[in-house]
Amino acid sequence: MKHLSRFLLASLLVFGLTSVQAQDANNPWAIGIGVNAVDTFPTGEDAPNGDFGEDFFNVSDHWNILPSVSKLSVGRYIGGGFVFEAAGSVNQIDKFGDSSVDDLSYYALDGALNYSLRAALNDGWFDPFLGAGGGYTWLDEEGFGTLNGTLGFNFWFSDNIALNIQSTYKYAFEDENPTHFQHAAGIKFVFGGKDTDGDGIYDKDDECPETPGLAEFNGCPDSDGDGIEDRKDACPMEAGLAEFDGCPDTDGDGVPDPQDECPTVAGLASMNGCPDADGDGVKDSEDECPNEAGPKANNGCPFKDKDGDGVLDKDDQCPDVAGTVANNGCPEVSAEVIKELNEYSKTVLFDLNKATIRSESQSALNSIHEIMHEYSTTIFHIGGHTDSQGSDDYNLKLSKERAASVREYLVSKGIPASRLTSEGYGEARPIATNNTAAGRQDNRRVEISLDKDKEVRKTATDSTSTNN
Repeated sequence: MKHLSRFLLASLLVFGLTSVQAQDANNPWAIGIGVNAVDTFPTGEDAPNGDFGEDFFNVSDHWNILPSVSKLSVGRYIGGGFVFEAAGSVNQIDKFGDSSVDDLSYYALDGALNYSLRAALNDGWFDPFLGAGGGYTWLDEEGFGTLNGTLGFNFWFSDNIALNIQSTYKYAFEDENPTHFQHAAGIKFVFGGKDTDGDGIYDKDDECPETPGLAEFNGCPDSDGDGIEDRKDACPMEAGLAEFDGCPDTDGDGVPDPQDECPTVAGLASMNGCPDADGDGVKDSEDECPNEAGPKANNGCPFKDKDGDGVLDKDDQCPDVAGTVANNGCPEVSAEVIKELNEYSKTVLFDLNKATIRSESQSALNSIHEIMHEYSTTIFHIGGHTDSQGSDDYNLKLSKERAASVREYLVSKGIPASRLTSEGYGEARPIATNNTAAGRQDNRRVEISLDKDKEVRKTATDSTSTNN
């Protein structure tokens, strides 16, 4: 016992109050291996035994100890601090109370339900427990049942290994069989804990059981190593600052990168992290004149009229070409321009009774395209006309198709479809007599004009948008 006391004192010095796992839901299984001692003396029975508890620690006079591994046990954690344990032990009895006897064989199988008091002691290395159960003992081949009560102590070296010391009172049901104490000491190994992600934190205590993590974050990861676990990190793959929920501020302007529209250039919070060099309230990336203060309505530039047509660039739909105020700064199509367009359109030829444009007409159509391109906001109308030969329905259909063919060609060359309308009028609008071949030739034509109805609607819409 002197050596045991020294060992326990050394354990106290080494382990202090360190918290360990022990046998619990994480490590539900335990295997024990050790030695046992049988003592019949302090049982309160008649001679040769003493009073109950008398000479309890008199090892040399009363304890029967087999000098080898003599006890094996297996235990399973049930829950709430309870462990069921089954044990088998062997011994050799040569001391029976105060008497000596011939060597008697001793075998025992026992089962107990043990309750750990460790949780009440802050889950430290010191683990006292109480147990109750029963067993069956064979003494020199005579078998008898016992009712058992146990007091024991586990001293946990680590999460999985403990020194076990216990004493069990075994009350024999039959008077002729000896009631006795069985003491045991040994090593207990616990195992069976589940750690799915292999991070050393059991699934029961791991808040991220399928992702390797850190103990400080209850098993959850901190991928970028910034001290903020991924679950609470708005930028889990980029090291950042706690004040920005784990996101970086690369340019150090006080605006975190995910909210910073210019993350590598220091800027202003009011500009979403972008700079405004001229202080005009327009961030440099959208300021056409970043070093000259100007209103936002003019894209950060001072008001200008580059083409000198009296319409400020901010309102000028054609800022590089002089136009008129009435046409929003764009040039207006004159009668001479319309006349020129129709001089070209007269030479546009189609295959007989078809809407297919003949190849020799491409030069004229390209000239029409160039003129229309100069008037980038004007809406033109293409009208198709026929002579009176053929039925009215046929002529109307053919004229529509031919006008549409011219429109499609000009669109394919880059004139926006929104700036071209087309319609066929058949033989309804002759410009010459249909009684002569020459007159019919003049009536078979394509005419280009201004689509004034659309122009009026467009002007009204532009005016509304400007006022708004």
